[in-house]
Amino acid sequence: MDKSDKIIVGISIGDLNGIGIEVILKTFEDKRMLDFCTPVLFGATKVISYHKKALNLEMPVHGISSVNQINHNKINVLNIWKEEVSIDLGQSTKISGEYAAKSLASAMEHLKEDKIDVLLTAPINKDNIQSETFNFPGHTEYLEANLDGESLMILMTDKLRIGLITGHIPISKVAEAITPELIKTKVEVMHVSLKKDFGISKPKIAVLGLNPHCGDKGVIGKEDDEIITPTINEIKKTGKLVFGPYAADGFFGSETYKQFDGVLATYHDQGLAPFKALSFGNGVNFTAGLNKIRTSPDHGTGFDIAGKNLANSSSFKEALFAAIQIFRNRNEHVELTQNVLPIK
Repeated sequence: MDKSDKIIVGISIGDLNGIGIEVILKTFEDKRMLDFCTPVLFGATKVISYHKKALNLEMPVHGISSVNQINHNKINVLNIWKEEVSIDLGQSTKISGEYAAKSLASAMEHLKEDKIDVLLTAPINKDNIQSETFNFPGHTEYLEANLDGESLMILMTDKLRIGLITGHIPISKVAEAITPELIKTKVEVMHVSLKKDFGISKPKIAVLGLNPHCGDKGVIGKEDDEIITPTINEIKKTGKLVFGPYAADGFFGSETYKQFDGVLATYHDQGLAPFKALSFGNGVNFTAGLNKIRTSPDHGTGFDIAGKNLANSSSFKEALFAAIQIFRNRNEHVELTQNVLPIK
């Protein structure tokens, strides 16, 4: 409808029986949010209306059948299915997972075709979403399979960014997965992202050790001495400001993380447990390293509180702000670097 230079934020609605739609609606309850972005929800107006009624939320949504019909002053809902869908708030069902996957797939296609500027994903249930077409441990792996680049999950707040060297893999397989090549790759992705997505010209990166006390000189494991430390020393020779390995417990307890622009944890819970303890529900999950921008809140489907109007939208709101800021930073970085004069 009306033209605008506002950033178009595509939103996959997540599990239909969870709190995803609730935090989306609560985020845009404040009409001022529409002043700097245009939301497009991928789903169906009937589903959104069901949640609005269950939560007693009053706000108009604009149903569309094509992104060409976007209204930049409204909450747009792109109807990607017409059939009635059974909603059972608080329950994990195959149907809710199936339609979460449909929402995500449509949002992904629109992202790849530049019909939306960034993607914001509401939480999925990693079990009920599995099918022949969606066979991934989570969003990050799905995104990497569909977009260009090497992904790095970064959990972030204003003061802390934690990336994961290994992601959704069993703890029994972490040690064998930590190779010099993988460490170098993840350091490179984080380094580029900190410059391009966050505007930090000389990023300082900390790498955490794998074993307790970084192995205590081989007493509790040799990976830190034999793999991680030599790899960090090798990376340093390229001029990158990379330090470590640091014992994870003391690193967070002593607030050493505040001295760095980014932190790389060796496995999922080593990074996420302290992050969630420190972020108090305001954290954002950002998938760095890909040619498109995707963020999400740092919480799950919240089946236990779904439909009870108890969900806090803070993390989703922060994910929205982060996606917009990273989009702007990335565009600014392109402008600053594409016409650089050669040094004679």
